[in-house]
Amino acid sequence: MEAGQGTAKDMQALHHEVESLARRQSDLEDVELEVMERAEGLAADVSRLETARAQLADRVEELKASRDKAFAEMDAEVEQLGHSRSDVVAGVGQELVDLYTKIRESSGGIGAAVLRHRRCEGCNLELNQVDINRFTAAAQDEVLRCEECRRILIRTSESGI
Repeated sequence: MEAGQGTAKDMQALHHEVESLARRQSDLEDVELEVMERAEGLAADVSRLETARAQLADRVEELKASRDKAFAEMDAEVEQLGHSRSDVVAGVGQELVDLYTKIRESSGGIGAAVLRHRRCEGCNLELNQVDINRFTAAAQDEVLRCEECRRILIRTSESGI
């Protein structure tokens, strides 16, 4: 084209083709820049997320250690309570232990409930006045039972009788 060889029509077509290729090259360079900018942004996101993941992994390990420590403490407490229970069972008498075990098996694992403010904590029902009068007249060592859920009632200073 610079040599000027060729027809005007060929020269014009070549000039148009060169301009078209230059525009196409510019457009592709712009697209390449956009892709590179997005790639940099995504690389920053990946780095940030990897840091967050590492922090969360550390936190998970801390929580696992805390959980394991709590389980160990609970296991020790269960063992201690098991020893305490055997001491209490020895002092209560086998007849009452058998009754408690029977009630516990039939009541979803709870054989005794606290009598608090004239209410059985086992079934959460307030006792009627007849039962309250009977419980008030009962001896301190008499075993009291809820008429609704049949659990053994434990009298405390909050019982209301």
